[in-house]
Amino acid sequence: MQEVLDLGRTPVADLLLREDQLGGTEPTFPLVVGFCEACSLLQLVELLEQELLYTDDYPYYTSEVPGLVEHFGNSARSILERLELGADSLVMEAASNDGYMLKVFAERGIPVLGIDPAPGPAEQAERDGVPTIVDFFSEELAGDLVGHGRRCDLLLGNNVLNLVPDPGDFARAVDRLLTDSGVAVLEVPYLIDTMEDGAFDNFFHQNSSYFSVTSLSKLFGPLDLQLLDVERIPTFGGSLRVTIGRGSSVGVAASEMLAEEDRRGLSTAEPYREFAQRARDSRDELVALVRELRSDGSRIVAYGAAGGMATTLLSFAGIDSSTIDYAVDANPHKHGLYTPGSHLLVRPTEALLEDRPDVVLLLAWNYADAILEAQAEYRRGGGRFLIPIPSPHFV
Repeated sequence: MQEVLDLGRTPVADLLLREDQLGGTEPTFPLVVGFCEACSLLQLVELLEQELLYTDDYPYYTSEVPGLVEHFGNSARSILERLELGADSLVMEAASNDGYMLKVFAERGIPVLGIDPAPGPAEQAERDGVPTIVDFFSEELAGDLVGHGRRCDLLLGNNVLNLVPDPGDFARAVDRLLTDSGVAVLEVPYLIDTMEDGAFDNFFHQNSSYFSVTSLSKLFGPLDLQLLDVERIPTFGGSLRVTIGRGSSVGVAASEMLAEEDRRGLSTAEPYREFAQRARDSRDELVALVRELRSDGSRIVAYGAAGGMATTLLSFAGIDSSTIDYAVDANPHKHGLYTPGSHLLVRPTEALLEDRPDVVLLLAWNYADAILEAQAEYRRGGGRFLIPIPSPHFV
């Protein structure tokens, strides 16, 4: 593996701190990105134990993000129009979180089963009528399920394949769980979009792999699982929705994207080295602008707390509570806690109207349209949003 980008040592994203923890020693870990020529996969050089990443008080609940609820609801309804699923079918989801997507199928009388390692979101799913196994999705778990006669006609996996430490294990689990005619519909952030957006903040410890269509084909192809369809979608700054099933050849859209990626040289390390230099340049530009704002007396707060993107950007840029007054976030599970590393107190989004800071650094820039619309009153009062990616600019 060839190292292409070193983002320094960062804390684990999404592990927020209580006030009494601020004075203690906070662990940080290397965040280094490498490229494997054999599998065409961009991935983290050093992986952390999963237990460090997903604790009992893991604060991420998909249902707290309205844009994602709408997106995955629409995706579920689209799948229902294409596939013949009924009371004799089984729909599984890897990393099902709080059951946000499986609920759509369950409401149609289709049996569902969620699999998620975080107890809090899994308990919420159970309360909402979505049976959930609290465990990591793996080949071992798949073997246990198959041994109990549980194979699925549809396997969902949204923004999860990129999180698992061993993509090969995930692929083998998919192979074991799918019925002969079953399909998996997976969504993963698309490496080309990450590079084109200059989104260096997409790299964080949970997000261990960064996929192209080429690397996906090399991952599933040896198991005789083909990319039956591939489409580009806008979630998470640009993603792929991939339909995988048993077949003799890849679909037309996948074939065309494979050819385009070959033209771009994505099976070599050079494009990733060029991206790394753009990331460093963007970081330096942001740091200079924030320092200039502070020297002019501007009060700056952050929007979007403690997620992977926020943690990486703040850490890589060396921005913390000495320059940012606090953070706001729509997720009530985060309120009153502090962001890892940067130690920003997380407040409700209503604080923007109550406090009227001069500038809001939009760490959740991939939801810029919805956030800017929701904060129209703050902006009409003279407040400005600073969007850091691909290069810092005001809106």
